[in-house]
Amino acid sequence: MTDTSPAIRRALISVSDKSGLVELAEFLAGQGVEILSTGGTARAMRDAGVDVIDVADHTGFPEMMDGRVKTLHPKIHGGILARRGDAGHVAAMEEHNIGPIDLLVVNLYPFEATVAAGADYETCVENIDIGGPAMIRSAAKNHESVTIVTDAEDYAAVIADMKANDGATTVDLRRRLAGTAYARTAAYDAAIGRWFAEQNDDAFPRRFSLSGTRVQTMRYGENPHQNAAFYATGDSRPGVATASQIQGKELSYNNLNDTDAAFELAAEFDSPAMAIIKHANPCGVALGDSLADAYARALKCDPVSAFGGIIAVNRPMDAACAEAMKDIFLEVVIAPEVTAEARAIFAAKKNLRVLETGAMPDPAAPGLMTKLLSGGFLLQDRDAGRIGANDLKIVSKRAPTEQEIRDMLFAFAVCKHVKSNAIVYARDGATVGIGAGQMSRVDSSRIAARKSEDAAEAAGASEPLVRGSVVASDAFFPFADGLLSAAEAGATAVIQPGGSIRDEEVIKAADDAGLAMVFTGMRHFRH
Repeated sequence: MTDTSPAIRRALISVSDKSGLVELAEFLAGQGVEILSTGGTARAMRDAGVDVIDVADHTGFPEMMDGRVKTLHPKIHGGILARRGDAGHVAAMEEHNIGPIDLLVVNLYPFEATVAAGADYETCVENIDIGGPAMIRSAAKNHESVTIVTDAEDYAAVIADMKANDGATTVDLRRRLAGTAYARTAAYDAAIGRWFAEQNDDAFPRRFSLSGTRVQTMRYGENPHQNAAFYATGDSRPGVATASQIQGKELSYNNLNDTDAAFELAAEFDSPAMAIIKHANPCGVALGDSLADAYARALKCDPVSAFGGIIAVNRPMDAACAEAMKDIFLEVVIAPEVTAEARAIFAAKKNLRVLETGAMPDPAAPGLMTKLLSGGFLLQDRDAGRIGANDLKIVSKRAPTEQEIRDMLFAFAVCKHVKSNAIVYARDGATVGIGAGQMSRVDSSRIAARKSEDAAEAAGASEPLVRGSVVASDAFFPFADGLLSAAEAGATAVIQPGGSIRDEEVIKAADDAGLAMVFTGMRHFRH
């Protein structure tokens, strides 16, 4: 493509985000650029002493219909779309008195923010920008001649380019900004489309678009030979995307993935809770009278795997808990709040990443999950299913005790966050053995029991903590062997979804072993 752009002589600026606006306008005015604008954008520039021409004065056509029609005019779109090197286009501009617009600075009505604020239907509709996307797309198409800016963070690049090129921009910059512009309108339309789908109770519309804004590029992805970046969708759910990083190195791909898993798990509980995560699986989870108490109990489950792990809590991180954790190597700590005293303790560990979210996510809130496949993606509801004591169906001859019920509900909530096939042993509100991601549920049971034995040995206990525990399974036991393995390990009660054609066989095995067993009717596969 031939670079046909002369020095920028006329700009149209219309922005809802006013950050950096005055500085840009003052620079353009200093370059002798004529500035067209409307509404609050024009007012902000005039208040700063910058001369502005109203779009209505430029077009000779008044704004109307509550501002819905103002930039939708041939003098605007003709000035943007005209190819400067095309004789026919130039002749049409002269015939119809259309002046070229060389720079378009537009960011859109804040539709996404309006929706996030809980506005009513009519307000959301009124915040759907029409003229803005039309101008952006026009300018991006004609990037051989027009510079299009949709993000305030690109103002500096435009200013630098103009300074270096006698008031013009380079074709390389315009191409890059054109790509950014089309990505912005695509994201905007995607947000509108998803909102309309929600209004129409269409959970899975004919077309679904997922968009995000890049937060950071990373040194690499899961492995050093993979490139990666982190994008935020704009969802206000408290977590890694909305957290403030208080200290530590830049978060890696695996840090973000594991921290998300940890924080979502900690959010499941009302009592002070500690979740220790390694490779997106919990290696210790516990409730306690305090976070420090919960930490000690969670660590006991698998102290070996906890090394280099992720810590998530559902309470403000306090000094007592921070002090208890100072002697173990951790990658990340995430909490809704971190006290000043805890910050001071963590400061001694310079590489430790500490995140503060301001709130906890609602584990029962609806949401969507995606997984990319070759040539497509899967879309499903977030697993927001939760089970209470009244949901349990006792299927064994022996009814569970109140303590067993409390532990079973705790174990089943943890199980929801363990990779399938998942087995969780728990006692007194703490995990004592976790088996994750095995091809056989029997193997998950055995691994969980073995981890309990290793933990007991490390703690100098006389017997594995799994003795006298309850066991949770994320899906039904298809055969009695998995359940019997749990019984052999020392479990006294079982919580599982049920629903196997061999349920009666499994129930009989539980009765023969003296186990209490309940069905939830809810499965928690996590692949």
